[in-house]
Amino acid sequence: MSVDVETVGGRRPQAAGSWLAGLAGAGLGVVAVTTTAQSIDRFHWWAGFVLVPGALIAASGVPLLVRGGGRGFVGYLLACVGGLVFTVGALLMLGVMGRGWPFMITLPALAVAGTYLWRSPDPLPRAFHRTVALLALDAAALGVTFLLLVNDVLDFGSIGWWGGFMMVAGVIILANGMELLRHRIAYRAQAVTLAVGPAVVAFLLGLRFLRDWPF
Repeated sequence: MSVDVETVGGRRPQAAGSWLAGLAGAGLGVVAVTTTAQSIDRFHWWAGFVLVPGALIAASGVPLLVRGGGRGFVGYLLACVGGLVFTVGALLMLGVMGRGWPFMITLPALAVAGTYLWRSPDPLPRAFHRTVALLALDAAALGVTFLLLVNDVLDFGSIGWWGGFMMVAGVIILANGMELLRHRIAYRAQAVTLAVGPAVVAFLLGLRFLRDWPF
């Protein structure tokens, strides 16, 4: 018995379209980086062996991401890994790895933060996942700060500025731990207690670096 693909929700045409869209995006990305590198006379052809595979890996995640659910999560991981490899290839192609290395902090952190879209309905794992996602955003902001420092946009002098990010991390952990108090779940008190300890340590360490205390 034959089945018309258009009567099954158009899945095959949709899958083909997502593949084409992913490959088109990968091709445009490679062309844009290559053209830019040639126009500024910084073309390093060997970086294409990193750039092109990264683009293809990212493109392979698009069809799975479109499907959603468990396959969508796998597609998201492929797209993030491919995007990271592509970025490394682009930095090598343009010869700016010395000034662009903070992207290696920011992009993975943003990828972890983006997994919050697949949050759990249960309060306890959801709170843990939310904590990890927000800590990843904090790490992404740290990467952006490094990028601005490396490119001489910011200058904090001798102050231990990274302590501020540690303090933010402590506040994130504490806030998500205290949020569990409004849920009637098992091991609620234990979970809050486990959150308070690391939160206080992270906050005090951050304050110590930020204020340059000797103890």
